[in-house]
Amino acid sequence: MLRKLNPAQILIVGFFSIIMIGSLLLAAPVSVEGGESDYLTALFTSTSAVCVTGLVLVDTATYWTPVGQVVIMLLFQIGGLGIMSFATFVALLLGRNIQLKQRLAMQQSINRSSMEGIIGVFKYLLGLSFVIESIGALVLLAYWAPSMGVSRALWYGVFHSISAFNNAGFDLMGSFASLSGFAGNALVLFTISFLFIAGSLSFIVFYELFKYPEKKVLSLHVRIVLITTLIMIAVGAGSFLILEYNNTLQGMTGAEKVLTAFFQSSTRTAGFTTVDMGSTLLPTQMLVMLLMFIGGAPGSTAGGIKVTTIAILFLAVYSFLRGKRDVEVMERRIAVGDIFRAAAIFILALILVFLFAFLLSLGHNAHLNVILFETISALGTVGLSMGLTPELSSFGKIIIILAMFLGRVGPLTVAYSIIYNHRKSEIRYAEDRIMVG
Repeated sequence: MLRKLNPAQILIVGFFSIIMIGSLLLAAPVSVEGGESDYLTALFTSTSAVCVTGLVLVDTATYWTPVGQVVIMLLFQIGGLGIMSFATFVALLLGRNIQLKQRLAMQQSINRSSMEGIIGVFKYLLGLSFVIESIGALVLLAYWAPSMGVSRALWYGVFHSISAFNNAGFDLMGSFASLSGFAGNALVLFTISFLFIAGSLSFIVFYELFKYPEKKVLSLHVRIVLITTLIMIAVGAGSFLILEYNNTLQGMTGAEKVLTAFFQSSTRTAGFTTVDMGSTLLPTQMLVMLLMFIGGAPGSTAGGIKVTTIAILFLAVYSFLRGKRDVEVMERRIAVGDIFRAAAIFILALILVFLFAFLLSLGHNAHLNVILFETISALGTVGLSMGLTPELSSFGKIIIILAMFLGRVGPLTVAYSIIYNHRKSEIRYAEDRIMVG
């Protein structure tokens, strides 16, 4: 049956299968404290983990047993690196050849424009991931060992390092507190932020940076990702600092305020937080919603419409206002197909935000900003919450499950899997004009 599926459909089936397996494991009595399982909670948690979102109905530290926590960690490790990454890893271990259709699915899973050297890229992807996660875990182990003991500190270090690198946002701190207990702690926050920023940049960026000393050149894609990410972090941190200076940041030292603002700006893709998002000002919530909507880089563990999408659209508008036919940047012309793709992703994302916010408002008596925040967090696979998720009805839980799934596999991937026609038509109709604006 899989042979009849196109690459987009293979990815969707892969994510769906892992989610269902995870939900069955989490619904088992051995995974739940007290042994009382609730399948909808298990399904929601499995979806959130595989889709590296971090929205939770129950407290991860107290509701799930160590077995359940290990299952959750494995799910967001698989979900973060991608189904095809682990399928490739298993195939290589077994000595099997990677077929053309599998290579096409691998190419689509990391949004790469070419299949050239795709196996080497995936080997590098897996190796780099485990190295970065190991470094993060060792740093956190060294910090937590004196207060927690070595065994517990090792478990906490491994769990939070993998969660951060995969932009999953799950934590074991208890009471839905996330990292609020470490506000102002430079070592912990810089370590966690390094991990989720690294995960949000994509493996292709690291691959080219690693090869830079040899090739002495970076692709336009990598340059756009790096520049746009830096702009978003800087603008987000500065805006958060100004808006929350006398609100959630009140009582902190100047250095702690800057650190917290930087962390909250960077965590737009990861779901960790050191402040109560429900206590932030409305303008701050709107800023965070915009940052979550944009997200990270294509092919990364982060969600959102991606930084390259917003960069291409901005450049297209700028070129249009200057009366130029081509969209140009850094002495390169952006392909028309990429502009169409960016526009399609942006429009589909806006439609989904409106649709899911409307559905979530049915039966939930919450303010519009709270509903929008939760919706964008789910679709952007971020995990930041203003407290609505634990209060969701069964209908609301299903809506958020669907939003997280669509946000992870990508609305364009779903659309391709349903309506894409591989048969190319050579017919071109006569051009006509439509008034716009």
